[in-house]
Amino acid sequence: MTELTRSLRAAAVAAGVTRAATTALRRTRAGAALERKNHAGRTVDLCAGPATTAGIAAGVLAGPPGTRAAALVAVLAAGACGGYDDVAGADDPRRGFRAHLGALRDGELTSGAVKLFGISGAGLVAGALLKERAVDRVLAGVVVAGTAHLLNLVDVRPGRAALAALALGAPGLPRGPFAAVPMGAAAAVLPEDLAERGMLGDSGAHALGAALGVAVVAGNGRAGLAAHAAALVAAAAYGDRVSAFVRDTAR
Repeated sequence: MTELTRSLRAAAVAAGVTRAATTALRRTRAGAALERKNHAGRTVDLCAGPATTAGIAAGVLAGPPGTRAAALVAVLAAGACGGYDDVAGADDPRRGFRAHLGALRDGELTSGAVKLFGISGAGLVAGALLKERAVDRVLAGVVVAGTAHLLNLVDVRPGRAALAALALGAPGLPRGPFAAVPMGAAAAVLPEDLAERGMLGDSGAHALGAALGVAVVAGNGRAGLAAHAAALVAAAAYGDRVSAFVRDTAR
């Protein structure tokens, strides 16, 4: 089986499972519990979030075993931590690392802090599974967790996170099927996201980003990892500006 065939198969599995899981979840009580108001005041649901996580996991399992364990650790942890924040932090107005770390200093463990430490830890575990040397493992962890955070930063208007996943994944397609998996899931949720019938939430955005991060790590050596890590740290440091830029360009 060629790399292109593997990529197409993995993307198709991810898309199919994402679409089916979204539909199934909406038929349960959990679907009603995941309803939210979006930026325009319309009622949408977050069913695409956990469905995207499940779709990516299925696509990873359909691909080659080389980076399967690392991808599953990163994606499932990112989706679970993001999902926890979607539910437990729904009424929490605090946003950004500084706000959640400030609350932690005051003795309060917010859902945002759980997400921050959970996804960062999973990124480091994934990095340890993907790379052999300590420096490369740390850089890989930063890339996986940082890419997960980046996708969440741009998820401030309909379709932006899914479109970003498609744009960021495309350059990695020639290197193997792992970039194709989040792209398949993103393509499955994009129409409803753009139509404002549903949205990814923290769960889906972080899962997409974590999967893309694994693809970046799998296709790069130390120099590439260092460049990606530096860019992602800068994006995190100026996260408010990144989100504001996306909002402004979406008008």
